[in-house]
Amino acid sequence: MDVEKISLTVLKSKAIGKRFIFGKWDEKGGMEYHLIYLGSTKTNNGKIYKIMNLVWLWGLSRRATNRILVFNGKNQYVGNYYLTMITDLPTQLENRKLIFENISSDCDRKVVSKISLANGLPKEFFRKCTRESGDIYSFTNQ
Repeated sequence: MDVEKISLTVLKSKAIGKRFIFGKWDEKGGMEYHLIYLGSTKTNNGKIYKIMNLVWLWGLSRRATNRILVFNGKNQYVGNYYLTMITDLPTQLENRKLIFENISSDCDRKVVSKISLANGLPKEFFRKCTRESGDIYSFTNQ
């Protein structure tokens, strides 16, 4: 399954917050893609970015690959941030900020990370788990 094609389907729908599922995973294997379009934002210098969460479930043990996909205003793929856990993905895009709520019981649920996109895509960002700890994620254009 071509992730770029299914991403375009989701982008064209303009349905913010709706989960789209492509493919089918079962106990025998297979692949399943979960995509959620978080919306678009405009940077201070006028660039438009469209942000989408991707969870790719694959393999017999149902492994998950989690990414924040980034597209430009023309729906062209720009790059992504690879995140370790499904629960690390942002929950929304609001006021030019990616919002990361801690939904995992391993993290402090009162701590919320807000990553600004006003000045463009950060090369890396720190997602808090507690007030003092968390993970650093990096942007790649591959």
